[in-house]
Amino acid sequence: MAETLESQLVKYLEDAHALEQHVLRQLDGMIKTTPDAELKEHLKHHEEETERHRDLLGERLRAHGAEPSIIKDAGSIFAALGKGLMDIFRSDNAGKNARDGFVAEHMEIASYELLERVARIAGDEATVEVARRNRADEESMAEKFAASWDRVVQISLRQEGVSDEELARARATTAASH
Repeated sequence: MAETLESQLVKYLEDAHALEQHVLRQLDGMIKTTPDAELKEHLKHHEEETERHRDLLGERLRAHGAEPSIIKDAGSIFAALGKGLMDIFRSDNAGKNARDGFVAEHMEIASYELLERVARIAGDEATVEVARRNRADEESMAEKFAASWDRVVQISLRQEGVSDEELARARATTAASH
């Protein structure tokens, strides 16, 4: 069956919507298991942005006479719930939550890059603008994760039982060698 540009645009919108659903469930777990107060606040703010992104994508789907894909959304939610269960049982949540969040943000950035380009080819400027704005939020959150690496590594090492004394010795040795 031959695809149309319109049907392809709808597929990219559905994919982006499903990814946002996945990230919303993932953020729930990350907020519950992140011990770092600063990162937790960033995650809560990003959860609000993610809800807005999902809603904007739903509006764009409806503008094209479509609805979010129940199958894609359900698959994304199921995968995120599984990850959330694993998060509860791991001990070094600070670093791994930052890692997983950083990866998720870059998946979203890539999704919005593709959506924006398909929408531009299709002449859908409203979707181009939604993709551009959403991508900017994802890039901002990715930068917040990147800025937290040193802090979350320290927290993760403590969560795994590395003593503050050992960390201080390691920092002193590293500082002396530079």
